[in-house]
Amino acid sequence: MHIPPDTVSLDDYERRFHERVDAPIRAYISGAAADGVTQRDNRAAFDRVKLMPCALADFSNASARSILLGEVLESPILIAPTAYHKLVYPAGELATAQAASLTRTWMTVSTQASTPLEEVARIGSAPVWFQLYFQPRWEDTLTLVRRAENAGYKALVLTIDATISGVRNIEQRAGFRLPPDVRPVNLDGMAPMPTFDARNGSPVFKGLLDNAPTWATLQALCRETRLPVVVKGLLNPLDVPRAIEAGAAGIIVSNHGGRTLDTVPATLDCLPGVVAAVNGAVPVLLDGGVRRGTDVFKAIALGASAVMIGQPVLHALAVGGMPGVAHMLTLLQTEFEIAMALMGCATLDTIDRSKVITAL
Repeated sequence: MHIPPDTVSLDDYERRFHERVDAPIRAYISGAAADGVTQRDNRAAFDRVKLMPCALADFSNASARSILLGEVLESPILIAPTAYHKLVYPAGELATAQAASLTRTWMTVSTQASTPLEEVARIGSAPVWFQLYFQPRWEDTLTLVRRAENAGYKALVLTIDATISGVRNIEQRAGFRLPPDVRPVNLDGMAPMPTFDARNGSPVFKGLLDNAPTWATLQALCRETRLPVVVKGLLNPLDVPRAIEAGAAGIIVSNHGGRTLDTVPATLDCLPGVVAAVNGAVPVLLDGGVRRGTDVFKAIALGASAVMIGQPVLHALAVGGMPGVAHMLTLLQTEFEIAMALMGCATLDTIDRSKVITAL
């Protein structure tokens, strides 16, 4: 696939994505919950934070490297879990994993991947995490955990903010349906997740959530696996002690890209409160709205150990296949290093709250 020469930013990839991809698939991948207030605010929150550079720093040993969950992370940018990569490119998650390896980027593979999790783990050389949704049957959840352990995944990313799907009117209006050749192959043979008819209205509190997970379910998962469990979808600092007591090895401040519950705060606005509540006990990551290297810098300045990107991966995969994803990741990594250089920060540990202005 040809990458247009004027594609030089993540926003360019998004623009090209909307030009090339059919409307129903666009609606599924880019569609927000309800009125899209949270999705828009995820992006706007970064614009509200301003940078305050320091001059004439020593860059003789500059590096964007860090340690995360005991592994060397070359750049604090990870691939977030997104479903069904085959919707936009035939090789699907395999192409994404190849691009991740080329750019030394860690990839999080979705429970709802359109490629078996073992195949994705085999094709890449960079560390991979496995994103987990609790299944209706505990034994099915444990089957996914054991498969991830045996395939060499380095961590489990438990998504806690989507016990039920949000109301996605854009997707409903477009009439999105999965094509027959794309399905969540890792769930073959397992009990189906409970569903409701959001288009026409359907009772939610009539058995649909009888087996919804609780903090006790998280604690049971942490006891059952040898992998660190990173909790994704936590916004409220009041939930931090319960997550850590249950055994969480990390927290991802996330609102599901604004795709589940609308009008919750932007993740960047929630980050400082969660970081303060964690108080260094576990690493904190952020996703939602990251589109520039300066966004990565701002998140780290406000306490994140790293950020994750989701939709931009699918935008680049649709536009340029594997080379497109590798190019997009390289652009973001380069932008972040440029931001570090112009901010006078030679290493990640020199990026702190003093480098940003959050209120003018």
